[in-house]
Amino acid sequence: MFKTNSKPAPLREGQVDTMIGSQVVIRGDLQFSGGLYIEGRIIGKLIAADGQPASLTLAENGSIEGEVRAPVVVINGTLHGDVYASERVELASKARVEGNVHYKVVEMTAGSQLTGRLIHADAQHADAAAALPPPEAAITAAALVD
Repeated sequence: MFKTNSKPAPLREGQVDTMIGSQVVIRGDLQFSGGLYIEGRIIGKLIAADGQPASLTLAENGSIEGEVRAPVVVINGTLHGDVYASERVELASKARVEGNVHYKVVEMTAGSQLTGRLIHADAQHADAAAALPPPEAAITAAALVD
């Protein structure tokens, strides 16, 4: 009678499940899933729940002071902190970001401002792999110690 679905339903473009109004100030970390729309001020980390579809939209007059981690991040307000988007980042025309943006796909509209670095997700993994010594170098170094 009741159908259970182990896979969460994907979000529709622009879907809003939770809205933080312009008169709201939240101090502290937030974990969320679904569509989160922010017109107010957040002082703390915003982290999407693992394995759940999630998108964060920061409105023109909204602001965040802290790290943001979500699959989809759309910014049109002010953000002071790093952004980690596992799927897509969109910087709209009024976006003001101070921090590094880690992304898979990025869209920047004319007028958006970024003070920080754009870091592609694949580049991060390549840099981490390049920093590791090759396996034979690790063995040679260990043999010299004996």
